[in-house]
Amino acid sequence: METSQALGLAHLWTQSDTVIRSVALLLAAMSVVSWTLIALRALRQLRARRHDDAIDAFWAAPDISGGLQTLAAQAADSPFDALARSGAAAAEHVRRHDQARRADSLGGRLDADEIITRALRKSIVQSTARLESGLTVLASIGSTAPFVGLFGTVWGIYHALVGIAAGGTASLDRVAGPVGEALIMTACGLAVAIPAVLAYNTIARSNRLELSALDAFAHDLQAWFSTGARIAPLDSAAGAGAA
Repeated sequence: METSQALGLAHLWTQSDTVIRSVALLLAAMSVVSWTLIALRALRQLRARRHDDAIDAFWAAPDISGGLQTLAAQAADSPFDALARSGAAAAEHVRRHDQARRADSLGGRLDADEIITRALRKSIVQSTARLESGLTVLASIGSTAPFVGLFGTVWGIYHALVGIAAGGTASLDRVAGPVGEALIMTACGLAVAIPAVLAYNTIARSNRLELSALDAFAHDLQAWFSTGARIAPLDSAAGAGAA
């Protein structure tokens, strides 16, 4: 019995055919893409931690111009910055064109609330699309990588059994080694899929929390642009009622 050959990844690679090598390269590419997306989203989450402070600073500003400058400085290119700028642009659009309509004696007022609401909703939709970018890729990798690895295992076992049959001997040591090597492909598929699935769930949860905060910010902005005042938080309103 020839058992001198070392078994493992190196032996599997050297003894494998084009199919097994293609599967291994595909899993490697999926892993690189997955970890790249995970790293990019992790960096974004680190920057997103400053958003709450930026929103508090926005409401503490003396006017909308100062608030926008604060957001631009503390949360540049964030969904909250884009939302505030969209609302301010819509409010300015209503004010300018409403004055022009009255100056031209056209009569009537523009529906400011509807225009501002649509601008805020459009900004939220665009921010949602940006937040969800890459999630489809992670979900696809997490769901398909185990099956890609399983395909490599099945093909590897077939390839090993064909080789054993051609050799004319089927002792346990000659079967266990090649079959065990082929099972490595399944393990590689799981190693690629598990981080992708965990990252997908974590990112999806953080997106839901950020979109909830963004929606609340949009309601406050809509109230501010419509009435000139932010809706008082519940704790503040309760304190004022008690007084």
